[in-house]
Formats: sequence, C-alpha cells, structure tokens
Amino acid sequence: MPVLAVRLNGFFSLQIQADGGIAAAVDDYSVNLGYYSAVAMDRAQDLTTGLQLAFLAGKSTVAREVDVLVRRLARHGLLEYRLFSPRGAQDLVVIEPQIPEYWPQRARLGNADTVVLSRFAYLRRRGNDMVLESPRAGALFRICDPAIAATLAELSRPQKISGLRRHTGRFNLELLELLLDSQILFKLDAKMGDGLRVNEGDGNLVLWDFHDLVFHTRSTEGRQANPLGGAFAYADVVSPLPAVRPSWSGKKIDLETFSTREPTSAFAKLLHERHSTRDFDDEHPITLAELARFLDMTARVLSQWTSGGDFGAGPELAYSTRPYPAAGSAYELELYLTVANCEGLAQGLYHYDAGGHALVAIGDASAQHLQALSAAAQFAMDAAGPAQVLITIAARFGRISWKYSAIAYSLILKDVGTLIQTFYLAATDMGLGGCAIGSINIDLFAKMTGIEFHVEGPVGQFALGRGRKAEAPG
Repeated sequence: MPVLAVRLNGFFSLQIQADGGIAAAVDDYSVNLGYYSAVAMDRAQDLTTGLQLAFLAGKSTVAREVDVLVRRLARHGLLEYRLFSPRGAQDLVVIEPQIPEYWPQRARLGNADTVVLSRFAYLRRRGNDMVLESPRAGALFRICDPAIAATLAELSRPQKISGLRRHTGRFNLELLELLLDSQILFKLDAKMGDGLRVNEGDGNLVLWDFHDLVFHTRSTEGRQANPLGGAFAYADVVSPLPAVRPSWSGKKIDLETFSTREPTSAFAKLLHERHSTRDFDDEHPITLAELARFLDMTARVLSQWTSGGDFGAGPELAYSTRPYPAAGSAYELELYLTVANCEGLAQGLYHYDAGGHALVAIGDASAQHLQALSAAAQFAMDAAGPAQVLITIAARFGRISWKYSAIAYSLILKDVGTLIQTFYLAATDMGLGGCAIGSINIDLFAKMTGIEFHVEGPVGQFALGRGRKAEAPG
C-alpha cells in the first residue's frame, strides 16, 4: 500500500539557530519556527527526505511537537507531500500545495462509487515533469509514474471503482481519494447522468469555461504558488523590447503639422496630466464628500431598463447605464472599498451600492484580513504607506458568462481597463491621486466576504487618496 509523507519543498532546509530555536532557511532568507525539544528537532530532520503523516497522528509528546512544527511550515508554504511505494521508495506522486491551508485528506471511496475527472482538470508538461492540476484544487499533483498518467486518461469517462480495480494494472485508491478531496475528481450518482458540465458544482460553476477559470486563478494571487509579478524571469534569455516600436519602412505621413504641444481643451489637458500617485498625504486625507463625488462621477447607476436581447432577440434581460462603457451593458463589476484614512468615514470594508449610491459596511471582515489586503497593495505599488482608500474591483462572473461563451473573462478584463481609466481621469480632475494595482489575492477576498472565488471575485484594484505634494528643493 502506498505511503504518504511530508517533506520540505526542496528550496528550504531546517537550521538550528544560536538561541536554540529552529528556522527554515534559503540563502539569506529564513522563517523562524519556534522552540522544540531536542528529541523533536532530531525527528524533524526526517523532513528532508520525508516524514510519514501517520507519525504526526500519534499520541506521543514528540509526535505532537513535530505536528506543530509541520503545521507552521505548511502555513508558510514550505512543504510538499510524497506518495510513494514502500518497496522501492520511489515517488509515485508529489503533491505541491498551491494555498497555505492545504493539507492532504482522503475522501473515502467504495467499490460501488463512480468517479470522473473534473472538466477543469488538466495534465501538462512542466520542465521534465508531468503535473495534474485544476483551478479548483488547493494543490497540484506531480505525476512520477507513467502508469498513473494512463489511469488518469481512463478517468476522462466515468469509471466505477470496482472496474478500475479489475482492469487497472497499478490501481491506487489512495491517490484517487486525494484527488477527490482536491476536486480534481468528483463522484457521480445515478441521478447525475454522464458527468458532463451541468453535473459538476453549482450553477455559478456551470457558467465558467475551462480557460476562463484557469486564467482567473493563475493570473492572481491566492490559489497558486508560481512566481508572480515583476520577477524578470527571462532577463538572461531574451532581450527587452524597446519602449517604442521601430517604425515600419513604408511611406510616412508627418502629423506634427496638424498637432500642437499644448492641450487644446480641458479634456486633453486632463489626459496629459493623468499619472499614477503612490504616496498619500495622511495629514490631509481624502474626505467622505470627495469620495462620494468620485463614486458619483465614475460608477453609480444612471438608469435601468429591460430588453428582450440584442435587436429584440434572445431572453429578456435587465440592463443599466453607468458612466463607463461595459461589454453588452452587463456592468458586472462591483466596488469594495478598504478604508484606512478618510475624513468622515470609519476604517473598514464597504461595498458600494451603485444603484442606491451608498456605502454598505461589511462587518464580518477581520482587521487582520483588512491589514493583509492593504499591505499587499502597498507592496505591489512599492509605496511608503497604505492607500487612504483601496478600491477592489470585483466581478459577478455569472452576470457576463450567462450570455457570452469563450470570451467572458476577456470581456471582464476589458471592462476593468475602462473603469480604471475612468478612475484615473476623475481623480486627476478632482486633484486627487490614484494608482492601478496589478496583483490581488482572490483567496483572501473570499475569506473577507464569504463569497466563493468563482461566484464573485476581485479582478483589479485602485488606490485612491490625496497625493503627497513633492517638497520644494533646497
């Protein structure tokens, strides 16, 4: 029977500190993990090659101590799990957590159960490895045994466990149960039919196309462990492209004679003055009246109507008009404001009710989560301090995917771009500062709102406040 063990992920090693504590370290970076008995630290050295999870479930003092250490390592994303055969000690599968809370669990399966691969599951090459993953899963599975890959191919169609036992050369129930817990597999019953799209998940999940959900989870933080942002990953491989594209060789028509360096209108002046502001004047913060005016200019509902679809065709739909354009007038974007420093408004998380032009406090968001969201935005901006008001742009995904196929998520991102430009121009017009932020943690937002990441989730952020004036030289 295969054995499940936990080990450090290969980048870190355990080191005993001068004060007797233990830390996980790589190069000049280390994570302090606390103090443990000499016996526990000695046993923890097994984490280099693999410590069986069964040991952590033991009742001894040493097992409890090591379990605390392992859980702390897991929260920092420093572990992986190996499923291996005790005969040859060769890895069958290596499980790489994609979220800090992941812990391998087996969802029990019996001979009468029928399972099938999730339509969001995919097997791909990564370097010299084959990995099985899903945007719904908290971990990816690195496949080390080709026979397992063959079994996975069979699971593209519903399979009964009893049939897999009879016909699969290297049947691995433990792996199937781990995959079921990770939502890479799901169970069918007699009422669910053939396991196609409508059988998996709730109605909100049915609306997602495969590529859209993968794009959403793999281009944001929170549900994947890949490097994200300005990592310059290919700086040693490919030269950077020039800031301005080299001109084509065709006949050139000089437009300078038709242009002027000075803006010819108030709008042209506004476009020229638009810029990103990352540092804010906390002695003179934005006021509630200014925030109300900003939201009125950029995002409130101006009108609503019902139509029988484009040119009178299709089902009846409700529409609205707002100050920015949106694909198909869907207006799927919602604004959540993390307020840190706004005169006349208490700190906290608010939803902007665009129809009623009102702010609604979301009291369930913890101070720890609010601080984490604000700190991440500050880091992404490389700012000296937090935004006075951090606007998280979330999408009600089903509002647009109910109508559009294949292009739903791309339409959402286009709408985000138009809304952010609207924010920039309004902030500039009001003498405020703003900055678009390219990364956001979708899992953190889900914890703050209690909404599942595939139902309504963040697709953009914008920092707003009164910009700090540059000091005069001398």
